[in-house]
Amino acid sequence: MRSPVIWIVGLVALQRLGELALSNYNTKRLLARGGREVGAGHYPVMMLLHFSWLVAIVALTPLDRWPNWWLIGVFVLLQAARVWVLATLGPYWTTRVITVDNAPLVTGGPFRLVRHPNYWVVAGEIAVLPLAFGQWGVAIVWSILNALLLRHRIAVESAALEPRRTQAATPE
Repeated sequence: MRSPVIWIVGLVALQRLGELALSNYNTKRLLARGGREVGAGHYPVMMLLHFSWLVAIVALTPLDRWPNWWLIGVFVLLQAARVWVLATLGPYWTTRVITVDNAPLVTGGPFRLVRHPNYWVVAGEIAVLPLAFGQWGVAIVWSILNALLLRHRIAVESAALEPRRTQAATPE
């Protein structure tokens, strides 16, 4: 099949599956170190959101439509930012909210510039990829859904990290 949308979305899906494998590996290691998952209830919703986003792009885009290569370039730059986040977090990166007491808070890399850099990357991806194929509706609807989900997710994550932030700020 020569459809650009199938190839590009297929590559993104393969990337996501690879990230899930890495996430599962890191999750098991963190839990074995005494980590605990927080806010697991929203995780299936997050998975559904990301899966449905890719399905919507393929389902609503004519298979012979070529992308806007400039926007694909922006998407590639977002992937570089994603790799920076993953490399900075290293063994602490997961798609779940896992906290390990007394683990250091990561403050280097993109975390020096913004809080929750991975969520900024995801927000950009959810908008840019469908826009590359002229799918404004997908970009708008899934961006709104993602913003609502991230509002909850960031609150869960911030609450989970707060004791460690307080501990890091308290001189011994």
